[in-house]
Amino acid sequence: MHSKHYTLIVVRNEGSRFRKWRMSQFQLVALAAVVGIFTLAATYSTWSAFSFRVNRGELARLQEENETLRLTNQSFENRLDGLQTRLSDSEDRTRKLAIVAGLENLGASSEAGVGGPSDSTPASPGSNAAAQLAAVEGRSEFLNQTLAQVESRLTDNLRLISSTPSIAPVRGIYTSTFGYRRDPITGQRAYHSGIDISAPPGKPVKATAEGVVTKTEQYGGLGRAVFVAHGFGVTTVYGHLSRINVSPGQRVERGAIVGLVGNSGRATGYHLHYEVQVNGQPTNPLAYILDRADGAL
Repeated sequence: MHSKHYTLIVVRNEGSRFRKWRMSQFQLVALAAVVGIFTLAATYSTWSAFSFRVNRGELARLQEENETLRLTNQSFENRLDGLQTRLSDSEDRTRKLAIVAGLENLGASSEAGVGGPSDSTPASPGSNAAAQLAAVEGRSEFLNQTLAQVESRLTDNLRLISSTPSIAPVRGIYTSTFGYRRDPITGQRAYHSGIDISAPPGKPVKATAEGVVTKTEQYGGLGRAVFVAHGFGVTTVYGHLSRINVSPGQRVERGAIVGLVGNSGRATGYHLHYEVQVNGQPTNPLAYILDRADGAL
């Protein structure tokens, strides 16, 4: 069987001579394969050159983004370290304040000891930062709760301090003891619920702590007397006054003048009867006078 042949005729332009080539089927297939290979090679070269330029630009952009992320992560870690340092300092100061406030048991903080088998698989930087941030948030929340407890206790302590009698109501001579004594009028042994401080008539008498005036009246043997409730079950009494300078319901500060020294009621001379009651029971007022000198007030 004869193989097929093909004739390729090429005409440059009209009226000119033409050229023709007689080609076998095999030659035609080979020519088409060569043309196809050259076409594919040219296409691949063009694509490779373009792709190379694109990849270099993309690589540069990714490198720039990676450097930016690295710097951002480093800045975050530095700030996190600084925050942890400041948080540790605040925790130490809070513990000291808690001791001053009298808080012994603050509960378990987020810094409580932990343990267990170690994992040999290294954690990613992102997960480590997230864990550190979660730990800082937990410590911060615990610190806020602790500070709230300390603030509440300190507020109570300050109220207790400001409401506890601590100064002499008047300066003078200490003339009569607390407890059983010889009555200056009858000469018989009798119980004395306060102390007597001799002072010139009209000398100002001061409230010995912050409180609220509950009574101002002529009160039996105490004559003109002022009663001040200080809270926490503490009440002070000022008797034998010549004048009362406050009224019931009035709030007074430590050092406020509640009256003047006199000799009203059952008295042998000008002096102040000063009394401290705790839960309704008289107690020795000398224990509440912190600014007295030995033997004198």
